[in-house]
Amino acid sequence: MPATTSPLHPTQEKLLELLKENIDDPLTIRDLQESLGLSSPSLVQHHLQQLEMKGYLRRNPSNPRDYQVLTESPDRLIAYLNVYGLAECGPRGSVLDGNPVQKIAIGSKLLGFSSLEAFIVRAKGNSMLPYIKNGDLVITRRTNDYKNGDVVVCVNDGEALIKKIAVRGNQIFLVSFNKDTRYLPFPAAGDFRVEGIVKGVLTHSIEE
Repeated sequence: MPATTSPLHPTQEKLLELLKENIDDPLTIRDLQESLGLSSPSLVQHHLQQLEMKGYLRRNPSNPRDYQVLTESPDRLIAYLNVYGLAECGPRGSVLDGNPVQKIAIGSKLLGFSSLEAFIVRAKGNSMLPYIKNGDLVITRRTNDYKNGDVVVCVNDGEALIKKIAVRGNQIFLVSFNKDTRYLPFPAAGDFRVEGIVKGVLTHSIEE
């Protein structure tokens, strides 16, 4: 059962089914309006908000097409996590405001934290070898907080990165695991922002 027992309006039941059926290719608000036969987009937004308040839906406020349907509970046995690419940030300069490239099913108990806080990024490049390889799936806990030594998914100088945090005095440095001289530590830029803390890695061969 969802986190709440609040009953659903018949329109909300239909809306929830539409969201589940199209989770891999989310419909626009206009598409949902037409499918439900509603008179305006604002009615769709109202019912989406109600689903979220009642515990059936979790939405990314930066991207309306990025959502999780919570058909059982926020910590159900299987969670479908959004996967984001590291090739570029979304329109607001964040990893998470871009469109997810896919969804991956993960056992919730394997996460060790609420699936509502979880997302995945696909690693790009070799700077974090040998622990994170190009194409690996990196399980991340969504947070803007961090401490010295954390491995994070971050935005720096307009680029999405996976790096280790090193605090030296008042300066933050971004460190690679790869010891090659091409990957020396460098200072964080003015737009530096942590998107989440790395909690696990799945090699890309497991995904297929």
